[in-house]
Amino acid sequence: MEVEGLSSLVTHHYYEETCVICESLKPKGIHLYSSFICTDCENDLIHTDTNDPRYKYFLKQLRKITTPEIFS
Repeated sequence: MEVEGLSSLVTHHYYEETCVICESLKPKGIHLYSSFICTDCENDLIHTDTNDPRYKYFLKQLRKITTPEIFS
């Protein structure tokens, strides 16, 4: 029963993830390693000048992303 509920959420695009930058639940975005960045933050980050104070905030939030370890 739970599997059916999850698959219907995914197929209807109601599944949301927490963005590592804005920390809000969003349905669309990209995955960077094991973290999620929503499309709104991705666009803001791309179009923000490095002199803008928001850019420092983006960098601070992106530091939360760690490279996953590879186990062999």
